Amino acid sequence: MQMHNPPHPGEILKHLCLEPLGLSVTEAAKALGVSRKTLSSILNGRTGISPEMAIRLSIAFDTTAESWLNQQVQYDLWRAEQHRGKLQVKKLSSKQSEYT
Repeated sequence: MQMHNPPHPGEILKHLCLEPLGLSVTEAAKALGVSRKTLSSILNGRTGISPEMAIRLSIAFDTTAESWLNQQVQYDLWRAEQHRGKLQVKKLSSKQSEYT
């Protein structure tokens, strides 16, 4: 089931993981083995969660990589759905075979 206006995974990471632990962006980035710039970009919603980052987060916060990727997919799909009406796509349907 698709969520209505889901938050960016970076927002979840910030509010549910970093803030409760009192971690700064610099401390968290170091623990994750990424640059501060990379983590900041995710936290501010400018970059999505990659499969590798999902694995890093799953190790650091004892979660699953799938949960992080699912959050990203839900966010991306919701955003794409907002532009559905602007897409110029024709419906395709299968025709009955001439040999049946």
